[in-house]
Amino acid sequence: MDIKEQLIEGARNLNVQLTDQQVEQLIQYKEILVEWNEKMNLTAITEDFEVITKHFLDCLTVQSSIDLTKVETLVDVGTGAGFPGLVLKIAFPNVKITLIDSLNKRLKFLQHVIDTLGLQNIECVHGRAEDLGKNKLYREKFEVCASRAVANLAVLSEYTLPFVKKGGYLIALKGQKLDEELVEGEKAIKILGGEIDQIFDVVVPYTDLNHRIAKIKKVKETPRKFPRKAGEPTKAPLGQIQ
Repeated sequence: MDIKEQLIEGARNLNVQLTDQQVEQLIQYKEILVEWNEKMNLTAITEDFEVITKHFLDCLTVQSSIDLTKVETLVDVGTGAGFPGLVLKIAFPNVKITLIDSLNKRLKFLQHVIDTLGLQNIECVHGRAEDLGKNKLYREKFEVCASRAVANLAVLSEYTLPFVKKGGYLIALKGQKLDEELVEGEKAIKILGGEIDQIFDVVVPYTDLNHRIAKIKKVKETPRKFPRKAGEPTKAPLGQIQ
């Protein structure tokens, strides 16, 4: 099976129908990622099969927890090399996507991919989640926040829930430690105005990776004092101090 077939079939297993153009865009994204990775540290995964499965199909598991064909706005906080936000933009062009990262050189890479692929309705924003989460341009403006491999659930919630509007969702792509993280995480989520809606177990096609996805609903506005200033969410996670 070549990588195009792998992408199409793997996506189909996750209820995502990719067009020929979307497959070509993902392949091009992969090539730019590998090329730029020689100059800057974007990913440890560079082999074709691994990029397709552990990055692209992994990101598409978001569709297992929420129907992205019906979502208008999504933010990816701590996007890194564009996972999951940029992959989701290619697969779901209907969604207006904002990619946030604190490292400007990563955003230059992302902007290069966006320009090369001719993607519309996607923006890159440079800054820390602790600052942007208090900025009225971004605070409680998004239907969905999707985040992967940023921090444990208590810390991640403080970084991300301030961006989600009431009635919206945080989709946290997690691993097998989710149950442990939920002990502190649920306390933090409640303080921040959220509640656990559902936990999904999704196998990434062609791998033995079992993703656990926490779908968190924003049920009330986040108190104004959150997020706390840089460093505090990590040093003293909310679930521990209250």
